[in-house]
Amino acid sequence: MQPWNFKSFNHPTARRKHRSASDYSGKPPLTSVLIGGLVTTTLVLALYSWTSNKGICSKGRPLNRNEAKIATEFDEMASPLVAILNYATSSVAAQQSRAEIRVAFDVLQSLAPCNFLVFGIGYDSLMWDSLNPRGTTVFLEEDAEWARSVLLRYPVLRAYTVRYPTRMSEADGLLSSYKKECRTSPSARASLKANTQCKLALNNLPDEVYDRDWDVIMIDGPKGYFAAAPGRMAVIYSAAIIARTRRRSGVTHVFLHDVDRKVEKLYAKEFLCMKNRVSAVGKLWHFAIPPALDLNESLSDLCK
Repeated sequence: MQPWNFKSFNHPTARRKHRSASDYSGKPPLTSVLIGGLVTTTLVLALYSWTSNKGICSKGRPLNRNEAKIATEFDEMASPLVAILNYATSSVAAQQSRAEIRVAFDVLQSLAPCNFLVFGIGYDSLMWDSLNPRGTTVFLEEDAEWARSVLLRYPVLRAYTVRYPTRMSEADGLLSSYKKECRTSPSARASLKANTQCKLALNNLPDEVYDRDWDVIMIDGPKGYFAAAPGRMAVIYSAAIIARTRRRSGVTHVFLHDVDRKVEKLYAKEFLCMKNRVSAVGKLWHFAIPPALDLNESLSDLCK
């Protein structure tokens, strides 16, 4: 599976989105420090200026003249600076409230550059990408048309389209039957990719999702507000397995949005575990999940 690519970023003279760690020997130059401070300060101010009750723009809306101009800036300007330009001139609001954003913002500020996996893509995705400078940020989205609409505006984002095998109408049944169908140990990361029996195990994700240790996982998709929608059941389950099979030291920070809904709340309690919850702000729960100590631990022991 290949991520979305845009021609301008394959050109040999195109500016790289983020420099690698090897490009930063010794102390960073003063200009980098000043730009970093400007980016952080401006983004914080931008976050607190948004109206939290607005939704994202309707799917497929063509770019207006100002938005099209900003999209072309990605060939000439670093992503954080384009983010400032975009949010300073746009009426598009974030999908999360200011207080909810601040929780993930603080974690990313402490960890960046890091590996950041986001389920769902939207017009606030540029913000999340910019808050992880020089890190790896990957977005997974089930709606190809919606992903294309967002990437037309923000071609710098790295995104894949994926398919989810579940439906919201199956949520109760999957929660009651998974212990029989998902007979795999969370110690084996390969159990997700190779598992065709467990409907909650996402086995069709891009290889890099299985190959990397993810420091931060944001679950704000797929859709989960009508019976035929995929729901977030498999995403929550798979995120728990990914976190428990972390190979590096430290915890995996998992953020789950829309916990005011029944399914998100029930599945979070079952797989992400309330003992791992470190904060709850608005409709966002923040979990810090350590890797499994017992390599033979069963799924039924996840939240004991």
